[in-house]
Amino acid sequence: MTTLNWPEILNFATALTHRVGTRLLQEFGQATATEKSDGTLVTESDQWADAELRQAIQAAFPDHGVLSEEVEHIFPDTDWCWIIDPIDGTTNFARGIPIWAISLGLLYRGTPVFGYVYVPPVAQAFHGFWQAGADAPTGAYLNGEPIQTSCAAPSGNQFFNLCARSLCVLQNPLPCKIRMLGVATYNLLTIATGAALAGVEATPKIWDIAAVWVIVQAAGGVWQPLESQPIFPLQPGADYSSRAYPTLAVAQPELLAGFLPLVECLRQP
Repeated sequence: MTTLNWPEILNFATALTHRVGTRLLQEFGQATATEKSDGTLVTESDQWADAELRQAIQAAFPDHGVLSEEVEHIFPDTDWCWIIDPIDGTTNFARGIPIWAISLGLLYRGTPVFGYVYVPPVAQAFHGFWQAGADAPTGAYLNGEPIQTSCAAPSGNQFFNLCARSLCVLQNPLPCKIRMLGVATYNLLTIATGAALAGVEATPKIWDIAAVWVIVQAAGGVWQPLESQPIFPLQPGADYSSRAYPTLAVAQPELLAGFLPLVECLRQP
């Protein structure tokens, strides 16, 4: 793997997402949303943030590719590529609910190795490194402090997160309290912090998961795709605008046996 200056990468992601987040906080709860062809919402704030993030990355790392939710959907033929979600949780953002995030994932030859997610309304910044090379830092962090998944057993005092498209799971008796946060990144990051034991996302796109795939695993969690094909590496020239990646994430490997049967309704061939 070609080496990078990892402190520079972390400082860049921190400064960029905080700068963009400061502007977005001024527009939070005031943006007018319109519906895209896939049924999700978009605002002018999403489009502005997408452009700001892309331009900053291309200026700082001209040999890196960029794939983003709002504009660039074709995976480039470059060793390094950033995947951008300018506002994960646009519905929350537009309607004044203070959980939404800016997400950056950095991939090497199609596989994420660094993830950074900033949640401006609650001033939480997550980052992590996963199989990023011998010269890279390791682990997952929240506001600079190490985080790790929970070792607790399922119970009525533990959390299992659903998304809006995974309600079929409720047909089963569930061993934990249910939470639905409305933001794919934050849903899964609560597993990395130890707040939740498991979480499921039925239809996340690649920009929803590229950064948190790194952080969850770096914190000790297990990422279980609910389809037969592996998610990574991504393929140069492929269009990722409509591909979904149903996913279960759990805090510890031994939890898979209990949670996988509960999400069978979301499995894809």
